[in-house]
Amino acid sequence: MFKQKSYDKLYTGGTLYLVPTPIGNLQDMTFRSVETLKKVEYIASEDTRNTQKLLNHFEINTPQISFHDHNYKERIPELLVKLQHGESIAQVSDAGMPSISDPGHELVVAAIAQGIPVVPLPGATAGVTALVASGLPADRFSFYGFLKRKKNEQQTELKNLLNQVETQIFYESPHRVKATVANFIEVFGPDRQVVLCRELTKLHEEFLRGTAEEVYQYLADHDVKGECCLLLEGATQVVTDEESWQEWSVSEHLTYMIEQEGLTSKDAIKQVAKLRKVPKQEVYMIYHQ
Repeated sequence: MFKQKSYDKLYTGGTLYLVPTPIGNLQDMTFRSVETLKKVEYIASEDTRNTQKLLNHFEINTPQISFHDHNYKERIPELLVKLQHGESIAQVSDAGMPSISDPGHELVVAAIAQGIPVVPLPGATAGVTALVASGLPADRFSFYGFLKRKKNEQQTELKNLLNQVETQIFYESPHRVKATVANFIEVFGPDRQVVLCRELTKLHEEFLRGTAEEVYQYLADHDVKGECCLLLEGATQVVTDEESWQEWSVSEHLTYMIEQEGLTSKDAIKQVAKLRKVPKQEVYMIYHQ
């Protein structure tokens, strides 16, 4: 076991700082973050052009090194050498906390493996910022990030969350948010509470609160812009027995039979059709939508 001590006087290498950046409003940058970016030897940036705007605003002249999803395998050995030679590095993403749906995790793991101190700075993160103003319970929550894009794959992910009682947090593109809410309705039903947050901390910050059906109807009539954060109410009643299936949608019933009862999809379709007294072909079509 390696126990990190930031004050270890025997260590002569550099430090990896994880520095949050504003998610929209530059005034959310902390004094400590600005000071850290000024004092390190390098800044590892997800997008150097985007980060340069931030550096210019705060008159920070530290050189940048690009570090993103497409080059991290080549960059990590280079950054480790610099850290081992006593040069400190601040890692930043385009907005918010590094590693939260952004690059950074692999560098942190590599630094820890080499005994290099990793120092996180607190700061803005979109998911928690949206959560505390959503009106949904914030004492227990799960951050899921971006869902898969294809409908079937996304519904499969969502079905795994069917009985989660905590508030769920998702990130979504404005171009796909309507389809995602439609999948919420398909999997969780139309009455689950949903909150759509967009343009957090910016001039046009907006919260849209309502049932999944109400939010979907709004999105059907309006175009939304800006990165979106979707929050989903947790299950108010966890289904633990088969007697409650009358309250489920066909999709929910199938999910329970497959995941909780361990049936194959073929047997689950047959059993659900039998219990509901509907044609098997109808259940089959819903399963394969």
